[in-house]
Amino acid sequence: MMTTSVFVIEDDFAVRDSLVTLLRAEGLRARGFASGVDFFDNLPADKIACVVTDLHMPGMDGTEVVKRIKALYGESWPIIVITGHGDISLAVDLMKAGVTDFIEKPFEPHRLIETLKGCLSRVHQVRADIDKRAVIEHRLAQLTVRERQVFDQLVEGLSNKEIAASLTISPRTVEIFRAKVMSKMEAPNLSALVRMSLGLS
Repeated sequence: MMTTSVFVIEDDFAVRDSLVTLLRAEGLRARGFASGVDFFDNLPADKIACVVTDLHMPGMDGTEVVKRIKALYGESWPIIVITGHGDISLAVDLMKAGVTDFIEKPFEPHRLIETLKGCLSRVHQVRADIDKRAVIEHRLAQLTVRERQVFDQLVEGLSNKEIAASLTISPRTVEIFRAKVMSKMEAPNLSALVRMSLGLS
């Protein structure tokens, strides 16, 4: 299993260094950045990662960091915000915008680790969803043009008779294509096939 990276964006060197050291001691692959600008100038290539960012930093504040990460990676990069007591309302707004969690300063190391575990749990789910989607897309690629047409209409809820009329083929031919679709997609029933299609949306 790949180790998920944790990126710490914090302008205070002592805080940044202690956080990276703490995370590495927990067996996590951690890397620190002195600012949002530093982070985006050296943007890591990870498709999936966790980010821990302070709110108040020179040049580019945490709010802008969050917006940019969300625009680039969406749910693939969950974010934890480190905030002062006076920033709680802003932190709550950021959570509504998609931030996974926030931690108030000063915080105990175990609090960060527990919060980060939730972040990593979300990452693992995202990775599982990505892997599942890749499998479905691979199976779809094995369908012929006609089989894909039948697939698309099956998951839209059309009956064999309706599909036959739409494609100008006999209901019996639809049954043959339907069986091939179910086999190639490895779907035990129609509801499983529909769930696969929803996994692509």
